[in-house]
Amino acid sequence: MVSALAGGRPAGFTATSLVSVSLDPPLVSFCVGLQASCWPAIQAAEHFGVSMLAAHQEPVARRFATSGIDRFAGTGWHLDPPGVPLLDDAAAWLTCRIEHRLPVGDHTLVIGRVLRAAASAQTAPLIYHTGRYLRPT
Repeated sequence: MVSALAGGRPAGFTATSLVSVSLDPPLVSFCVGLQASCWPAIQAAEHFGVSMLAAHQEPVARRFATSGIDRFAGTGWHLDPPGVPLLDDAAAWLTCRIEHRLPVGDHTLVIGRVLRAAASAQTAPLIYHTGRYLRPT
């Protein structure tokens, strides 16, 4: 789940992919549609967060993929410096500074420098593959 803070309110969406771009410096990327409800927040933000969801968080992944609702309602979250919303109980987290926004058709490719990373050693990740959520066995 990718998130940003806009006007003091959290915004976020379930990203279909997050790509490692570089190890030195540490860069990651994702794409967001220009018509997506969270695009204005990503467009205005200097930073974004990534919450890599845990196996038990499939309902959260589905909620953040749903348009027209308050995606953060009923979901535990906190602000990580520098004011990036991250979901509680995730398997791992990244806090990133936006380095580039590149228009690509009806989407924007966002490249961010990883400033902080953390993971829960005891939490299995939620996996999305071939159009469905999978849990490690």
